Amino acid sequence: MPTSNNPPNIKKSLPDHTQLPESDNIFSNNQSNTKIFVPDHTHLPESDGTFVKNFQEHPQSILLTDSIRPVLEKIHPDQQYCIGQDSGIYWRIAEPLDRGAVSPDWYYIPNVPPKLNGEVRRSYVLWQELIPPLIAIEFVLGDASEERDKTPLIRGENESTQTPGKFWVYEQIIRPPFYAIYEVKKPGVEVYKLAGTKYELVEANERGHYPIPALGVELGIWSGNY
Repeated sequence: MPTSNNPPNIKKSLPDHTQLPESDNIFSNNQSNTKIFVPDHTHLPESDGTFVKNFQEHPQSILLTDSIRPVLEKIHPDQQYCIGQDSGIYWRIAEPLDRGAVSPDWYYIPNVPPKLNGEVRRSYVLWQELIPPLIAIEFVLGDASEERDKTPLIRGENESTQTPGKFWVYEQIIRPPFYAIYEVKKPGVEVYKLAGTKYELVEANERGHYPIPALGVELGIWSGNY
């Protein structure tokens, strides 16, 4: 049986407003010598124990990565970028811990090191690195209702046990400038662009593609052997 490298299931939490300074004023009386523990990628699960959803995910991820890598090598001659493939983006502490993450099938984050302290990334922890992905893509075999779910997180006592909609998390919390849903059976791509606080559906150009200006590329359907 496969084994998991996930850390022990111990309770973790981010500091709240009562544990943080209320001022950066050097004359403030609120300074404290208390050390606050903030979990990083080595403290959080790298998997929720579920299987990859379909056999198309890994080949599609590899195709995307191989296609875009020459472009990224030019944009980042210093190699300061990372690509995630079905790996978690942690945006909160929840119960259980993996409920605080979404795992896009493919995403690209600019201007971050590919490794942390020489270690391969187990996940991407948003509250530590602060830079969102430029684009996140979900591959879908079903009706994409999960990927379009806009159910919000209701703030309150049971907040850590809620599971808000994936679309809402991308749009309101993680906020990649582009979010795409690739429906394998159609096949078809639905691309959203962040405009202010909301995603807007992007119209395809005359080639049926969706430009990603920051990368100088277009996202679209390709047919062929790879």
